Amino acid sequence: MQDLDKLCIHTVTTKPWSVEIAVENYARCGVSGITVWRDALANRDPATVGRSIRDAGLQVVSLCRGGFFPSVDANARARALEDNLCAIDEAAALGAPLIVLVCGADPGQPLADSRAQIAEGILAAAGRAREAGVKLAIEPLHPMYADAKSAVNTMQSANDMCDQIDLPNVGVAVDVYHIWWDPNAIGEIARCGAAERIFAFHVCDWRVPTRDFLLDRALMGEGCIDIPHFRNAVEQAGFTGFNEVEIFSTHYWSTDQSSYLQKIIQAYKEHV
Repeated sequence: MQDLDKLCIHTVTTKPWSVEIAVENYARCGVSGITVWRDALANRDPATVGRSIRDAGLQVVSLCRGGFFPSVDANARARALEDNLCAIDEAAALGAPLIVLVCGADPGQPLADSRAQIAEGILAAAGRAREAGVKLAIEPLHPMYADAKSAVNTMQSANDMCDQIDLPNVGVAVDVYHIWWDPNAIGEIARCGAAERIFAFHVCDWRVPTRDFLLDRALMGEGCIDIPHFRNAVEQAGFTGFNEVEIFSTHYWSTDQSSYLQKIIQAYKEHV
């Protein structure tokens, strides 16, 4: 069994709740951290939201998400960079020390071109992030998303990009949903930790069979991922941060969210 001092929940996990309701219920149930998705900040002042989170006794762990840098259209790349600069400002106002990057890809060009544009975009945003005291975490996504969501698909590719960028505020978000299948993942986690670049650790499970590759993530223990194995790997690599529950699930979003929150906490205690 685990206590909840390292439990963080993403607002998207309980998507039907507003950020205000999520904060109230997470705090009431003893959750320690929250990662805020940008859609939850719509029509709100990030600084006010950040204060309310801290007043409730929660820690703001990160802001999701930045990224989506690549495009065959130079104007679209410029707009993506501007959006990432806005995200940095939002994170600073919210009091989030980290932005998770879903780096993007464009199916109209080779993956190598998208990767080059990702590195270029991160480099262009990293200075503003450093000035704001915000770190940027490259999240490698499962290769099923390589067409349009991310051209960074393994821990090795994320590590290689960090080596290329070589800035202390650019690191990696390790999400078990995306890397559980990779036989090189554990070694690359160790490599990432040796460079002090593990900035986040995300958990959920891979449902068998998966009914939707985006919106059918499972609660921890419902699928086939050995989550404790990965938690041990990141901790052995020096990571001391939160275990962040990030679940996209139309099934769970359709259920009573208070009951669902209790299931999240129980699954966390038993399977993380």
